[in-house]
Amino acid sequence: MTETTNILEQYGPREAMEYDVVIVGGGPAGLSAAIRLKQLAAQQSREVSVCVLEKGGELGAHILSGAVMDPIALNELIPDWKEKGAPLNTAVTEDQVLFLTETKSYATPHFMVPKMLTNHGNYIVSLANVVRWLGQQAESLGVEIFPGFPAAEILYNEDGSVKGVATGNMGVKRDGEPGGDFQLGMELHAKYTMFAEGSRGHLGKQLMQKYDLNKGKDPQTYGLGIKELWEIDPALHKPGLVIHTAGWPLDNSTYGGSFLYHLENNQVAVGFVVGLSYQNPYLSPYEEFQRYKTHPEIRKYFEGGKRISYGARAITAGGLQSLPKTVFPGGALIGCDAGFLNTSRIKGSHGAIKTGMLAAEAAFAALGEGRQHDELHAYPVAFEQSWLHEELHVARNFKPWMSKGLYLGTIMTGIDQMVFRGKAPWTLHHKHADHENLKPASHFQPIVYPKPDGKLTFDRLSSVFISNTNHAEDQPVHLTLKNPSIPVDVNLAKYAGPEQRYCPAGVYEFVKTDEGKDRLQINAQNCVHCKTCDIKDPTQNIVWVTPEGGGGPNYPNM
Repeated sequence: MTETTNILEQYGPREAMEYDVVIVGGGPAGLSAAIRLKQLAAQQSREVSVCVLEKGGELGAHILSGAVMDPIALNELIPDWKEKGAPLNTAVTEDQVLFLTETKSYATPHFMVPKMLTNHGNYIVSLANVVRWLGQQAESLGVEIFPGFPAAEILYNEDGSVKGVATGNMGVKRDGEPGGDFQLGMELHAKYTMFAEGSRGHLGKQLMQKYDLNKGKDPQTYGLGIKELWEIDPALHKPGLVIHTAGWPLDNSTYGGSFLYHLENNQVAVGFVVGLSYQNPYLSPYEEFQRYKTHPEIRKYFEGGKRISYGARAITAGGLQSLPKTVFPGGALIGCDAGFLNTSRIKGSHGAIKTGMLAAEAAFAALGEGRQHDELHAYPVAFEQSWLHEELHVARNFKPWMSKGLYLGTIMTGIDQMVFRGKAPWTLHHKHADHENLKPASHFQPIVYPKPDGKLTFDRLSSVFISNTNHAEDQPVHLTLKNPSIPVDVNLAKYAGPEQRYCPAGVYEFVKTDEGKDRLQINAQNCVHCKTCDIKDPTQNIVWVTPEGGGGPNYPNM
């Protein structure tokens, strides 16, 4: 019997609220779906009740992205976004694509840069601020938004269709017992429930399993994106400059690269993405990012500057081949919960907005016909007929080619994109999930990373500090283990404890007990909700579940 069942027997039943549509996640996909539903209702003078649940303490608190934004979907959703003050303030003025060795950089001539890496007409943005603005548009249309309320449980009807969700209980102590400030979660029932939790959504993962949504699809593959926001010397600042790099510090066989975007106000967003299919358990994506900043071509921007913020987030990168079935009885997956990111363009926000709109249009039509709790087949059909499907089809071979190594991948991507224009008569496939690619530590030598200098490079804990991450101390640990013995008996023994290196927030540590034995310590307070552990754990023993509402990072301008 679960703790939730025990608590319900003691304190239940939970209060329930009824809506036409409940949306889990207040990111670009979820808010765009809510806005589109209300727009359609206003056009037809119909009433449609819509609510959005957001686990962050405020909208945008958990939103982290590069980000260069293609406004194509926003143009469709809110054509007058400029007049309405959308924070797309810095148009891209220049693209640079660099290949790095340890001491040198080589710029790709403009005529050789594939179209997917050119950003004319796009904007450098803080996606967190774009989301806050979308929230204002949604609320002005009558959408009910509940920040600080994570959807912790999926509710089902007797016929197996999704009935809605329940929010997490508040004030539960570490031992699972209700504390003095305990509050029972709420049930939110809907005719249709949309899941827009972002990459590796906790509930989306359950839905894929229950309804076998990945049947016939390639395994999903992910990257870990780590980002810092800096204020730099005005003399070095070039608003609108976009730099992408490949190569050093990663080796030829490890997928990854960097971004460096000059926003307004002398600010620069710098980030590093490592594909989570890497093999070497000694590799630390966090340390690789810190090392990257020491390259002569990169460090010149940051010397004398000030680091303002830090964060990390997994990226759903498998593309069209890995896209699950997006509908099931009573609901839909939208945005990165499904995996609509275009890896070749390093962009997902326009896909999130578009899929939110398409799912909303399908749900609105179904409600108009008096339907509920069935499959919204019109949504995947509309996606297949959309510009987004065409864009993802053109990009479908990028990640599989680049996973074969930097040099071969670059050459073959060039042929795929510049000779065949993305219409090659073949589709490459992902054969393994990311956690299956990790090799035993005995195959590798440990990597010795330089110590941080506190000026250009930093340790994890000082980084987590400026992510404004916090969780109620006495709540149950939200990083759960299926088997508590596996971290030491398998992960440490066979893989040298990779969780202490792949986590960008210092959550996992192996410490000695008084008897001199190894023990995994989980510092759940540090968790920035990136989901890397849930993805990369080689035994899939770690399961990320929702912590108490409002916990986690609070990203300003990220």
